[in-house]
Amino acid sequence: MTMDTSSSLWLFFALTFGIIVLPGMDMAFITGSALARGLRGGVAALAGIVVGGLLHVLINLSGVAALLRWWPGAFQLLLLAGSAYMAWIGWGLMRSARQLGKVENMPEGAAAQAAPMPAGSLWAVFRSGILNCLLNPKAYAFMLAVFPAFLRSEVRSVGAQAFLLGAIIAGNQIAIYGTVLLLVALAHKARPPRLATQRRMMFGVGLLLILAALAGLWGGWHGLEA
Repeated sequence: MTMDTSSSLWLFFALTFGIIVLPGMDMAFITGSALARGLRGGVAALAGIVVGGLLHVLINLSGVAALLRWWPGAFQLLLLAGSAYMAWIGWGLMRSARQLGKVENMPEGAAAQAAPMPAGSLWAVFRSGILNCLLNPKAYAFMLAVFPAFLRSEVRSVGAQAFLLGAIIAGNQIAIYGTVLLLVALAHKARPPRLATQRRMMFGVGLLLILAALAGLWGGWHGLEA
């Protein structure tokens, strides 16, 4: 059965919006990157997430998604890998929060110079954003369960339909995650947080990621045993 009307695209838009707007791994990664590295770090993370979403579309077109549906154990392994990566990101944020704790105890002049997080490479943040999206279990579940139902159309080729669906995913990611990033940036500019507040926020985001990762590891492990 094919979906050949514009209403199907609006339905896909609504479903995608509903999935992306729910707080999860990608949103936490962007928030954590913005807290740790400022606005540019958040933008680099967002760009990586968007590219990762487009790669999900290509993966579906390549047939890898069909393999995952044919071999359920592969999805469970992917869930384990994604959860382990989520825990690693969370641990990195908690370590960064600990570094801020050391800066907080320095004399004011020294703290002002040491306060910025290690610059790292925005390119590295971008790459991590791609990997974060690719290993996001929520994204894979959506692409496996929902995306194929909208891929074929009687009025467009598969390539054209995939392009539109990919554009909808990217647009929703930019709109939703961009809004989150903008709110974080505006709040930081209006009232720059003390190092102690920033440290607690980073630690909290990292802890939430680790707890979510543990839940994913539990579910993935039991899925392999089933």
